[in-house]
Amino acid sequence: MNRTLSLWIAACVAALPVAAWAQSMDMQDMPGMSMPPSQENHQATAPQDSSQHAGHDMATMDANALPPNDHVPPSTPQTVLHDMSPSQMNAMMQMDDNEPLGMLLVDRLERSRSTSGDYATNWEAEGWYGNAIDRLWLKTEGERGNDGTQDARFEALWSHAWTSFWDWQLGARQDFGQGPNRQWLALGVEGLAPYWFETQAAFYVGEEGRTALRLETSYDMRFTQKLILTPKVELNLYGKDDPQRGISSGLSNVEAGLRLRYEVTRKFAPYVGVDWTRRFGQIDDVPGMPPVHAYETTWVAGVRMWF
Repeated sequence: MNRTLSLWIAACVAALPVAAWAQSMDMQDMPGMSMPPSQENHQATAPQDSSQHAGHDMATMDANALPPNDHVPPSTPQTVLHDMSPSQMNAMMQMDDNEPLGMLLVDRLERSRSTSGDYATNWEAEGWYGNAIDRLWLKTEGERGNDGTQDARFEALWSHAWTSFWDWQLGARQDFGQGPNRQWLALGVEGLAPYWFETQAAFYVGEEGRTALRLETSYDMRFTQKLILTPKVELNLYGKDDPQRGISSGLSNVEAGLRLRYEVTRKFAPYVGVDWTRRFGQIDDVPGMPPVHAYETTWVAGVRMWF
């Protein structure tokens, strides 16, 4: 019995190193558990199962790939442009700011009736030709009644832009109509005052030491895109009397008016309105001059158009 127990203990002691060696072996080092190298590479590079993408919206993935503003850049031009000078590029792109342009504005072409019963045809027009900096202006304004042209003027001015909203103007003025013609040298400014008041101020020097100052401002009040009310004020001051033309020194006259126009198109607008005139000085006793009313109200109807 003691011999048998001794043999069993000896066998267990001998088996201990073998068990410890077996536990320390890696699974791949065990026979039958390793894979050929070709199968390992295939498993590492094999594509994932398509079932893993189930439930994903491909359209959503494409939308996420676009830029935040959904802008898709245009395709690359098929034709490469040759080298061009700035003038050639401006001509091709039609972006030449110095290209000469022109415009004709008939601001007033109207028939009027005053409170004294006088009828007349009035006009005010201006046109320019040039670029954004330098322009040639032609302006005319007048009144023609039953006895012919009562009072009219014509101006030719060279204009130069010295700020974004203001132009210097230099030229000549001719007064004609009732009484002798008068010639003047003109220097003035024209542009947009704050709050978009269209403003003109001109100083004139004439023969025999005559001087004059003309101030005018107007503003467009838009009730709608087509219905517009335009108030306008004009002041004329002279350095000396000219009774043959109904002019007194100092503040000679003030004219204020309202015109309500409807723009059928931007280029054509009929209107109705009223003018108030205040004249100063004593010129009723000048021989050959028709009577002048110190206060006068005139109703008008006409059209405004530009080309």
